[in-house]
Amino acid sequence: MDISKAIAQMKKRPGFAENVGMVLVHNGVVRAWSRADKSEVVALEVCPDQRLLQDLREEYLKRPGIFDIEIMAKHGRFQPGDDLLFIIVAGDIRENVKPVLSELLDRIKSEALTKREIRAGE
Repeated sequence: MDISKAIAQMKKRPGFAENVGMVLVHNGVVRAWSRADKSEVVALEVCPDQRLLQDLREEYLKRPGIFDIEIMAKHGRFQPGDDLLFIIVAGDIRENVKPVLSELLDRIKSEALTKREIRAGE
């Protein structure tokens, strides 16, 4: 996903200027180390549940002040530094937008993504 292009497309939607005062973006990147024990990670295999991602998007679009949400989760094997997960949340004010991005990100990571770290030496 090209974040700038995705936001530009979102801005073309009717009602954007009247309803949006904040756009937040998450760009998840593969780390070169494991969160569990800081050991070296040489690759990450990821499998997103696209249907659940869509269900989560629809759920969070119903929150007060939220205008639009875009989610793009890549599938496959990735190297440290590769982009992995993009989330864009557009809404009226920060008190509405910030919690949606935070909660949505946590739910995607815990419910809609299966990941396997490939460690050095495997």
